[in-house]
Amino acid sequence: MTDTLKIEELTSQDLRELAERAGRELEDASAPEILQWATRTFGPRFCVTSSMEDAVVAHLASRALPGVDVVFLDTGYHFPETIGTRDAVAAVMDVNVITLTPRQTVAEQDAEHGPKLHDRDPDLCCKLRKVKPLEEGLTSYTAWATGLRRDESPTRANTPVVGWDEKRQKVKVSPIARWTQDDVDAYVAEHGVLTNPLLMDGYASVGCAPCTRRVLEGEDARAGRWAGSGKTECGLHG
Repeated sequence: MTDTLKIEELTSQDLRELAERAGRELEDASAPEILQWATRTFGPRFCVTSSMEDAVVAHLASRALPGVDVVFLDTGYHFPETIGTRDAVAAVMDVNVITLTPRQTVAEQDAEHGPKLHDRDPDLCCKLRKVKPLEEGLTSYTAWATGLRRDESPTRANTPVVGWDEKRQKVKVSPIARWTQDDVDAYVAEHGVLTNPLLMDGYASVGCAPCTRRVLEGEDARAGRWAGSGKTECGLHG
């Protein structure tokens, strides 16, 4: 059933069952083993998404499937360091970086919705500049990988290593879900993986510049995102 030549023939129910079964069977598997399963199962219909906070999952996936597609959302609000990390990943890693952009530029969005929509309605801003572009960009894929980790925040504590993305009707792979920050740091050090320079400047999680701040001692990694708004996720992951 999981032959890459037959993936396109599977129904959403087939894929859901495949994802849920894999989530159970691969719960204790290593990140490389999870990605080997994903690339073997989905082949070119599998991609990695990356915020370019670091290139850990992209690096892991490139070892399982050289030339793997790595999808990056250029919201128009990124730090220069984030764009630089994307360009460096494209230059030195065996991946195919694909940059997605919203339908409107920031200026066009400002003209329609008013300036600084991210301050007034961050959910709508994320929907226009992240959620919709990703939905459109994932159309040709059956499965996608993320860098979600259970230790990042309470909202991510139950992230499965393989699950079903109900919203997009796709298989969602989170190969480092069980990793800790120490595991990430060790992998980066061992393999010389590219990371966003902002991680060395007090930022624990890197998103759009207007909605990201440095974290304070004792805060979880996501505390610097949309601080003071009550918002914890951009909508890409639920």
